[in-house]
Amino acid sequence: MDKQQTRNFIASRVAKEFKNNDLVNLGIGLPTLVANFLPKDVSINLQSENGLIGLGPKPDEVNFDKDITNAGGQPVTLLDGGMYFDSTLSFSIIRGGHVDVTVLGSLQVDEAGSLANWIIPGKMVPGMGGAMDLVTGAKKVIIAMTHTNRGKPKILKVCTLPLTAKNQVNMIVTEMGVMSIKDDGIHLVEYNPEYTLDEIKNATEANLIVNNPIKMNVEV
Repeated sequence: MDKQQTRNFIASRVAKEFKNNDLVNLGIGLPTLVANFLPKDVSINLQSENGLIGLGPKPDEVNFDKDITNAGGQPVTLLDGGMYFDSTLSFSIIRGGHVDVTVLGSLQVDEAGSLANWIIPGKMVPGMGGAMDLVTGAKKVIIAMTHTNRGKPKILKVCTLPLTAKNQVNMIVTEMGVMSIKDDGIHLVEYNPEYTLDEIKNATEANLIVNNPIKMNVEV
């Protein structure tokens, strides 16, 4: 798979995790692609921490409202009944535990479910954003990311970059598989048959618990 196919593959698998009426926050980057693969028989409410609920399909490059953007500054649409409001209310929703699922990218995730996704020391960043609030306030946290970075594992025994939050990640979805983080570690529950189990283990620094994972079934 090329880079875009890989991103779409991950996003399409994440989209299968939602239930009717879930309030879902999609982080910037790869997670925004999840909106393109939502099942037609599942109705959810997409929320953006800059103060939107009811995000719709991505607008075309001509017909869009430049004043309606997601938290990453990308133009978005609002469905009928969608709403926008100030950051105070938005973060009250997030910190109040009303977000059912948040989907974020990450630089690193470790065996304890801690994640690091907001800074690489020495590099300029626009700010930490709302990730710290989202991962501690949401009922379920899914990390959508590539399994490695230039061949180096991103799923580690212990994160080495500054943490966004400790012990908050529930699930990791990569192009290699789906992993569930439990008290005893990271379990591989689904795997991409394009990779062998040994290849997946070798691309993972953390101890990967493998007990009869099923094959991923994703069409992009």
